Amino acid sequence: MLRVCLIGAADVDFHYFKLLKMKKPDFERHVEEIAGSLVNSGSEIVLLPNRGVSFEVAKKYKELGGRKVFGTVPVSDSDFGIKHLREFIDAEINGKKIVDEEIDTGTWYKQDLTHCLFGDVVLVLGVSLGALGELSYGYYLYKLFLGKKPNVSVLKEKIHPKVVAGSKVPFATIVYKPFVKKKLPFEIETYVKDCGGRVFYAESASEIKEIIEEFGE
Repeated sequence: MLRVCLIGAADVDFHYFKLLKMKKPDFERHVEEIAGSLVNSGSEIVLLPNRGVSFEVAKKYKELGGRKVFGTVPVSDSDFGIKHLREFIDAEINGKKIVDEEIDTGTWYKQDLTHCLFGDVVLVLGVSLGALGELSYGYYLYKLFLGKKPNVSVLKEKIHPKVVAGSKVPFATIVYKPFVKKKLPFEIETYVKDCGGRVFYAESASEIKEIIEEFGE
């Protein structure tokens, strides 16, 4: 069983409807199909409980009987706080909480650096400033775990005891092509591969399931 970390844009109207020119019914169909593929692959999911595409997928995932939802939450942050997250942390669907278990990431700074490391696989549902930052920093720390930075050695357990990236399979990223304009920047993708990561592009939700299931073979 793999855990899939969801990242994407928070402002759905701006990113998907304005930038990508997507119609709302098409967006909702994609969300349902993605959630269904995650459920059918037997995956757990992890996300920051906040507004945006990731939470929309998490809601549908839970509605469809998904296995487990983890929420990464910077509980100890005093610079920005988490008041704006509370409605998402506590949200329910069909009488059950959407977020089954919280992972305390400490501060927002550490949240952004470590978020992707709580998944075996990162599913990119849109390339926003925050999403690209989370992805880049996740692989940067992964590189340190592997000892690929001269004179720097970091144990993943020291960063956070619940980090799972690289534990079961090589840390991988799936980019959902209907939710992005282009592939990842050439340089970013090359750095990911150089540190042992893998990058896949899924044309459809069914391909997400196929890619995830390949990891278990």
